[in-house]
Amino acid sequence: MKKGKRTFGKVLMGLMIIFFYLPIVYMIIFSFNEGKSLTNFTGFSLRWYLHMLESRDMMEALYTTFSVALLATFISTVVGTIAAIGLSKSKKIVRDVMEQVNNLPLMNPEIVTAIGFMLLFITFKVEKGYVTMLLAHIAFCIPYVMLSVMPKIRSLDPNLANAAMDLGATPWQALTKVIVPQITPGIVSGALIAFTMSVDDFIISYFVTGSGVKNLSIMVYTMSKRVNPSINAISTLVVLIITLVLVLINVAPMLLAKRAKKSEISKRRIFVPAAAAAAVVVLILCIVKMSGTSSGLPYEGETLYVYNWGEYTGENLIPDFEAATGATVVMENFDSNEQMYIKVANGEAYDILVPSDYMIQRMIDEDLLQKLDYSRLDCMENLTESVIGLPYDPGNEYSVPYFWGNVGIVYDKTKVSQKDLEQEGFRVFLDEKYKGDIYLYDSERDSFMMALKSLGYSMNTENEEEIQQAYEWLIQCVETMEPEIVTDEIIDNMAQGRKALGLIYSGDATYIMSENENMGFYLPNEGTNLWSDAMVIPANAKNPELAHAFINFVSSYEGAYDNSSYVGYTSANQEVMEDLSGEGGEYEGINAYLPRTDNDKDEVFVYNEDTRKLISNLWSKVKIAASNAK
Repeated sequence: MKKGKRTFGKVLMGLMIIFFYLPIVYMIIFSFNEGKSLTNFTGFSLRWYLHMLESRDMMEALYTTFSVALLATFISTVVGTIAAIGLSKSKKIVRDVMEQVNNLPLMNPEIVTAIGFMLLFITFKVEKGYVTMLLAHIAFCIPYVMLSVMPKIRSLDPNLANAAMDLGATPWQALTKVIVPQITPGIVSGALIAFTMSVDDFIISYFVTGSGVKNLSIMVYTMSKRVNPSINAISTLVVLIITLVLVLINVAPMLLAKRAKKSEISKRRIFVPAAAAAAVVVLILCIVKMSGTSSGLPYEGETLYVYNWGEYTGENLIPDFEAATGATVVMENFDSNEQMYIKVANGEAYDILVPSDYMIQRMIDEDLLQKLDYSRLDCMENLTESVIGLPYDPGNEYSVPYFWGNVGIVYDKTKVSQKDLEQEGFRVFLDEKYKGDIYLYDSERDSFMMALKSLGYSMNTENEEEIQQAYEWLIQCVETMEPEIVTDEIIDNMAQGRKALGLIYSGDATYIMSENENMGFYLPNEGTNLWSDAMVIPANAKNPELAHAFINFVSSYEGAYDNSSYVGYTSANQEVMEDLSGEGGEYEGINAYLPRTDNDKDEVFVYNEDTRKLISNLWSKVKIAASNAK
């Protein structure tokens, strides 16, 4: 009986280990994948490690992560240990109150702590960046150190320090020679927990950072919005660094034990984590260190602050612009127009933004943008006429197009017939033969566009009855078709043919079709969204001259080609668009790359705040209905 229990326990432990480590092994394997896919291994290659090492953003994120973690660990360990020792000598009521105060950050939801820190820095007008991230990490690490140290202090004889001083020790000697050695295991445990929490943190870091400062968690979050196998490479590097630290911490004392007395070992054990940390810092600094400076360039020493979508920039665009101008580009990423709007409306300063059409209209109406100086622009003649003079900015007084496209249906040709698509259009999402085999895109704007177009209405309707009908259309879809509501994970999933069809942006469909020849893209005849994202200069931009230079560079043939060929979205540069879609081009024969411009029912979104709020409310109800249907 006992043997059976032991066997069962071993099997259960083995399954738990497999469950935990299998994803890590999977990630490491795919970090050596030759292709872009995160799920289909096409051959061994080191290309993503080379891409990682060449990416300044990734290396700076790596440096930020470990430098903040090490500094926060050291400071929080010292402060937390001293605080714990001090509390142990305080009155019971003070000790009890402070212990409860210390426990509050541990129990508090992390998002609440993050917003609290953000509001604190905003209130005192502290510029967010590296220092604010470090301060926040120190603050949330201290309670973990105190929690680890306090039990060790309680286990000590309360008269130990007094006895040491009676024997001639000074208070400092009593602390360092008597108390600290006794509680060293608790201090080391607290330091390791603090280091782990700091390296791991995303939510607090995301809310307290600024000026382009990103740790790895933020970097991976922005990279994960689009397919980028460099995520696997940099994550594997982190696993390697952490493994080396753990090996140094655990193996080094055993090796030292063979050469030194036990009394000396205990002292050295304290310094092993510090030695490991120092080794990590040296390694990171060596990797991140940039060599070479430019001279005699027009914007030498100047800085351009860009706020753009995650994974929406060619891999060589920023380095090439910096090499050509001598400027430094600091790029932050957002994942929704609304997130970008909140930051800009609250006064955060950027030189370039890349919002979508309807948001540009809103920002123009609220005087958040400045007009372009056409005496500094030489790029407009390079752009295709299809994206010039669109309703959100008829005279292109404020914006220069960046990418553009349609929203349509990506489908598996082996599962979905062209006849069904032509006959049903967007109503194919109500065809029960595809039940459980469809993706809806988690975008209130695009999902309601699909429903409204299917019903024969304008996607810019302000008629509440028509919007209500679209809501009922979507409710019917989620209750009868069992769709999976996703965001950018649709890209890799459809590239692997995991569903029959889904609603998608044309640029994402371009990538999917280039990866899987069985995938197609269809634009329903009842019309769709003709969207564009464009470069604009905020009203409070600090360097508008350099911003104009950036717009020119991005719109030039070289910049636009790098952007479009890497990201997969349609370039606004006419020549680039023709070359990439023409004979021998990277997207030859892929209809998703060329947006449709000859259908009178296609529309550009027009912003209306009341309609937006109504649709946002209804979309939340649709998602709740989808969850209940499962």
